[in-house]
Amino acid sequence: MRIVVAHNRYREAQPSGENTIVDAEIAQLAAAGVEVLPFIRSSDEIPTMPKAAKALLPISPIYAPKAQQELSRLLTERRPDVLHLHNPYPLLSPWVVRTAHKHGVPVVQTVHNYRQVCSSGLYFRDGVICQDCRGRALGVPAIVHRCYRGSRAQSALMATTLAVHRPTWKSVDRFIALTTAVADHLRDYGIPDERIVVKPNAIPDPGPPAPLGEGFLFLGRLSPEKGLDLLLEAWRRHPDGALGPLRIAGDGELRPLVEAAAAERADVTFLGPLDRAGVRAALDASAVVLATSTWHDVLPTVIIEALASGRPVLGTALGGIPYLVGADTPREPAGTGPAAVASAVPGDGRVAPPAGIEAGEAGWVVAPEPAALAAALPVARAGAAALAPAARARYERTFHPDVVTKQLIDIYAGVARTPTPA
Repeated sequence: MRIVVAHNRYREAQPSGENTIVDAEIAQLAAAGVEVLPFIRSSDEIPTMPKAAKALLPISPIYAPKAQQELSRLLTERRPDVLHLHNPYPLLSPWVVRTAHKHGVPVVQTVHNYRQVCSSGLYFRDGVICQDCRGRALGVPAIVHRCYRGSRAQSALMATTLAVHRPTWKSVDRFIALTTAVADHLRDYGIPDERIVVKPNAIPDPGPPAPLGEGFLFLGRLSPEKGLDLLLEAWRRHPDGALGPLRIAGDGELRPLVEAAAAERADVTFLGPLDRAGVRAALDASAVVLATSTWHDVLPTVIIEALASGRPVLGTALGGIPYLVGADTPREPAGTGPAAVASAVPGDGRVAPPAGIEAGEAGWVVAPEPAALAAALPVARAGAAALAPAARARYERTFHPDVVTKQLIDIYAGVARTPTPA
């Protein structure tokens, strides 16, 4: 099987989980015997472009002529079975879907954000969830609020691009939704069920989990949408030391907030940004990983890392988080399954979690409110040891590269064109 993987890389100065996932997926496909033809452009190319090319940049999200010419040449010469599109902006443009179809090549797209509808791709503005552009032919609110790169002109261009390419997106042969929440987003956009497949990302297997550590770990970008304010307010509702340690790792605009919390309380430690070895050590030292996003976080990779390490997760009931911890599917009756056992408080036996705390296969989710999160923290602490094996089992069954790569190849096979004689 021969697959074109098309992706516009985000700037290297801007940490991008999407870039990492695309690179990993290409490597996993190649290891599985798939011939991968990367069609990759990078936003880092923009500063060195000739003046004539830069002059065309304002229209490139709608139509990028050079990319279409180069893609047409690749499709003609190599005759792939499928084109797999990730991010098309700004140097590829969604027009690559039309170019592929013109050459008889079906298109699969992994949906990494909400940019079919939302100019920023986040459904998040001014510190709160925003879906003002849902259902609109043109995202005027995005223009008014400068949602794309803080620019009214660029927001107008992106809103126009989304309007122009609505038929383009609706012609994609198969959408890969990273979680059930993304699948719901696509259905709301008008994509029929038969063209949506839920397939999460994978991360490499770190090996057998270390013995469970102590306390809680927050690992991620220190920015408002990740819910640091929410977490710290909930944490302060418990006496210093009552929950064990809280370790916070990462960097970003809210770093001063975290540093102040670490200076204020003995049970809060700021680890700063970590390399891969540091992440591994922080996971091993902890018992529960926190995912307290206050936006519809699509697929926070830290949750998959936690499950791979046998660490259950306490998160907010937003975006893909319930799916990742297995809290969006029917489970065994209360008191009989691993989720009920894991949510037990010492001395209470096998009891269901308190009201407002939803127990999943590999963790718990709550409303993004300080009181709800504060109530869930001791439940998660008490249930971590019982739920740890289920966390690792969910990783092995759902997020292991062998499982996910096979699923991706099956998706390709389901849409691949019938080969024509050479």
